[in-house]
This record gives sequence, C-alpha cells and structure tokens, in this order.
Amino acid sequence: MSKKDFYSILGVARSASPEEIKKAYRKLAMQYHPDKNPGDKKAEEKFKEISEAYDTLSDTKKREMYDQFGHAGAQGFGGAGGPFGGAGGGFGGFGGAGRSQAGGDPFQDIFGDVFGDIFGAGRGPGAGGPRTRRQQSKGTDLRYTLNISFEDSALGCEKVISFMRQRGNKEESAKLSVNVPAGVKEGQRLKLAGEGDAAPGGGSPGDLYVIVNIQDHPLFKRSENDVTLDLPIIYTDAILGTNIEVPTLTGKAMIRIPPGTHSGQTFRLKGKGFPKLGGFGSGDMLVRILVDTPPHLSARQKELIEELSKGAETTPLVKSFQEKVAQLMRNRK
Repeated sequence: MSKKDFYSILGVARSASPEEIKKAYRKLAMQYHPDKNPGDKKAEEKFKEISEAYDTLSDTKKREMYDQFGHAGAQGFGGAGGPFGGAGGGFGGFGGAGRSQAGGDPFQDIFGDVFGDIFGAGRGPGAGGPRTRRQQSKGTDLRYTLNISFEDSALGCEKVISFMRQRGNKEESAKLSVNVPAGVKEGQRLKLAGEGDAAPGGGSPGDLYVIVNIQDHPLFKRSENDVTLDLPIIYTDAILGTNIEVPTLTGKAMIRIPPGTHSGQTFRLKGKGFPKLGGFGSGDMLVRILVDTPPHLSARQKELIEELSKGAETTPLVKSFQEKVAQLMRNRK
C-alpha cells in the first residue's frame, strides 16, 4: 500500500484542490467504510488505504513532502510524536499509520473529522455528531462542536461546555472548561483525554474531541497565519495620499497611503496577524486598497475634474496596457 500513488488511490489529479481531495475521500470512504461493509476484509483494507492517502494529501506540509520525496517524505511528518499529539490533551490532528494514541482504529479519527454524523446510530454531545465505534476495552469517544469568534481564535480563550455522556450504566450531564489556544484553526480538534463515555466492563473511558468552528468576521479574513483587510478609500486620498487608522485583531494601527496609490495595492503590517501555534512569532496583516469613486458628482466637481484631465499625463498602468494592445494589433496584421 505504501508504494502506491496516493492521487491514484483517491482518483484525483496531482493538481487537485483541497476541496476536490476532500470530496473524493468522502465518496470513497462512504463506499468502503467498515460500518457499511461488516466482515469484508477487502473493504476494510481499501478504507485504510484511502484514509492513509487522505491523511497525507489533506495536510499541506505532508503533501509537499510527498510530492517531492514520495511516501518516505510524507512519513517524516506523520507519527504519534507530532506537535499536537500526546495523551495529556491538546490537539488531535492526523497521525501516521499504525495504532492511534487512543488505542483504537487510527482511521476513525480521520473519518470523523470529515463526515461528522453521517455514520453511527448513537448520539453526540452538545452540537457534535455521533459516537465513534472503538474497541470494547475502551469507552466511546465523543465529539462536540465549539463555536468561537474570529478574535477568540486569534487571541485564545476559555469556554465552558455542557454535554451528555455515559458513566457506568447511567447517562449524566457533564460540564468542562476548554482552553482554546491562540492561533487555533478552523476544524482543529482539541482532545480531552478520558472525558468520553465509560467503557463497559471497567475499561478506560473514551476521549472527548472538541471541534473548533470559527465564525466569520465582517472585516477580516484569514490566510494561513496572515489576516487580510479590504480598505476602501476615496479617489482623492488615492491621488494625494493620506494617513488612515485601521482596525487590527488587538486594537488599531496607522497606515500611510502614499500619493498615487492604485486599487489593489497591498500594504503589510508586520506581526499583526495570527500567532503561530507553538509560540514562534505571528503572521502579518495585509491591507488591500480599494479606490472608491463617487457615483454622482456635482457640476462644479465635474468641471474641476475635466480641467484636471486636460493636462493629465498617462499613468504607468494605462501606458503599459496601451503598449500591449498596440503590440497585439501589430502582431495580428
């Protein structure tokens, strides 16, 4: 299995987008999942194969290493010793091949992240999905979807969650405090070890996986660890230049708009983005300028602009475009 082409296994091109890869995995996993094929060893092996392929291709760094060095390169990023593994909690993430740290099916966590409550007949805690099937020696793992604000994902926060779980033979209401680290990403799993259902026969309890859902922000967007902001300015400020105060994740900052700024020009505020997980610096804030022209002008304004246009020189972008058009026309003759 390890020598096969992961792209061929999922039936996607090497240039496939993350969404195309996820869609392909979803389709195949629904077809070959053990719950759909009880006792079918071939289906089980096929499911493990496509899960290993998805584990690698859904992770940006693993995919880059796989594209460069093949399966050996992808293995360099896997394994249980990654930065978000460990039995004491923290982030679940995708592990390498072999047994999971929770002691059950290592592909179950991957499947659960993609499908939520498509499979499984049990109930999930809070806004989460179904129980996942585990070995009898371990209790059932539970999932909980935690909604947080854009700012909370950047700065970190502590949230109290309530959910139902099985302890012994009784269903109980549980309340836990969850520490969300600064820089957490959409869909990241926070693992609370031993906080799932109790195991039948006195085994170790299952774990609780808190899935982070980040709400959209009216102004900001995230790109990896950078934050982007579209900043509209009036055309006179673009021509003459100005200083503008802009919001950031933690407050405000002053940005200098130089004379002659054009629409689409981007300015970078260093260190004003998301903190990198692990505490190794922060991303930047990227401010993209949108020059906003007025839809209506007074007669006096039109008169002044017409006067200005009579002596206006051709701007660099317009001049470059005109030269390219002229060259295109000459080539067509």
